[in-house]
Amino acid sequence: MGGLDALRQFNLLKWLREERQSRKLILFIVFVALLLDNMLLTVVVPIIPSYLYTLDESTDVLKNNTAPKQDSPASFQSIVSLYDNTVRLSGFNTTARTTDLLPLTPTGTQLPPNSTDCPRSTNKLINENVKVGMLFASKATVQLITNPFVGPITNRIGYQLPIFAGFCIMFISTIMFAFSSSYALLFLARSLQGVGSSCSSVAGMGMLASVYTDDEERGHAIGIALGGLALGVLVGPPFGSVMYEFVGKTAPFLILAFLAMFDGALQLFILQPTKVTPESQKGTPLLTLMKDPYIIIAAGAICFGNMAIGMMEPTVPIWMMETMCARKWQLGVAFLPASISYLIGTNIFGTFAHKMGRWLCALIGMVVVGISVICVPFARDIYGLILPNFGVGFAIGMVDSSMMPIMGYLVDLRHVSVYGSVYAIADVAFCLGFAIGPSIGGSIAESIGFPWLMTIIGIVDIIFAPLCIFLRNPPGQEEKIAILMDTNCSMKTRSYSTQGAYYQGEDMDPEYDDYD
Repeated sequence: MGGLDALRQFNLLKWLREERQSRKLILFIVFVALLLDNMLLTVVVPIIPSYLYTLDESTDVLKNNTAPKQDSPASFQSIVSLYDNTVRLSGFNTTARTTDLLPLTPTGTQLPPNSTDCPRSTNKLINENVKVGMLFASKATVQLITNPFVGPITNRIGYQLPIFAGFCIMFISTIMFAFSSSYALLFLARSLQGVGSSCSSVAGMGMLASVYTDDEERGHAIGIALGGLALGVLVGPPFGSVMYEFVGKTAPFLILAFLAMFDGALQLFILQPTKVTPESQKGTPLLTLMKDPYIIIAAGAICFGNMAIGMMEPTVPIWMMETMCARKWQLGVAFLPASISYLIGTNIFGTFAHKMGRWLCALIGMVVVGISVICVPFARDIYGLILPNFGVGFAIGMVDSSMMPIMGYLVDLRHVSVYGSVYAIADVAFCLGFAIGPSIGGSIAESIGFPWLMTIIGIVDIIFAPLCIFLRNPPGQEEKIAILMDTNCSMKTRSYSTQGAYYQGEDMDPEYDDYD
């Protein structure tokens, strides 16, 4: 009975308010925010290419089979249902799913057994590369533009308000994805997501860097947070493809919207985003950080590493539809090895990279990314994609889990320890890869072919890799090097019991132990 009484007396909201300064809960909030952001980022990967293709196909069917005569009783209009993605034809008792509409075949012509999976028009499918690439790139492009503004804002008002604003914007974007049935509305929803992602990622990473002041602990914490990113990338494509295949386009986005509401409630009670908590010291200007060659190298590794997967996302599903007659659920499952290996890589090298040298970890990762990407076009079926996709995901996990912590370390070593602007640069690099990758990847695949596209980005990654050697021992201010060495030594000889002087501005209660 004692346990039952304790359960009755337990007040969840009171506990959340009391524990709001715990670094573990802050880490969990950032983890969930990155998880949902990247689920929404990748859930569209298997849906959009197929959905846009079937929309174009259904439009052609309606144009070719409607009688142009005004006085014809057989004339009709199409009405698209946003609930179940069907096209209803007024004037007939006919309802056809947009995903099943195909051009009519002459009488007596037998369709091949896999006709529902193989696209009828290869030229039209190839032309989808550009449309899909531009839509995918819109999110990263908007995020790229927004990041330079979000970074300095977090330095002035703190991290709580921007990360909560990111949740609100992302929720609206998710609802728009669920009920949009045209390319223009989908493009708008994807662009709006970029604003929300900018607020969530910059504020989230800056918050972690300010709470976890020890370099090794910070690397561990950021590795865990990137695990949320990896889990979103892992779950998104197969979740989207299976739901789209068996339920419809709307369902996966409504589920994500529900999960986003949970994240928003968590932020509301723990972070209390109504308060403005600016940094205690003025940070280094954004332009000064952008001129730092070591920060540029770290950002370049993030950019080119993620550009590989950015080019693969819009082009691999179309290439699979063209060469493998892949079904809808296979378009997302093909990215499963990359997602699983990214999750493994970020968790392993979040801690291990500090011991082996983050520069070496990033160098090896860039080389492996290049080799794996070049091997992708040699696959002849979905099983042949397992090994190269696994290599791509694992190697990008090595790069991200090494370079994200080193961005905070470079600020500690060479500038003022305020992290909003430097993680805005890191997010700009990440977004630049996902903006340039899909936008030019689709055009290159259409012009010279998918194999050459993979070869080009693979060679670029391998050529960039040796630049990571410069991050082996970056110079810094002598007094800051002494402070960092003293801090790291003291962290290893005593139990860390504060919640981050930069984040709270004062020592916290010793009961809030460090994340082990």
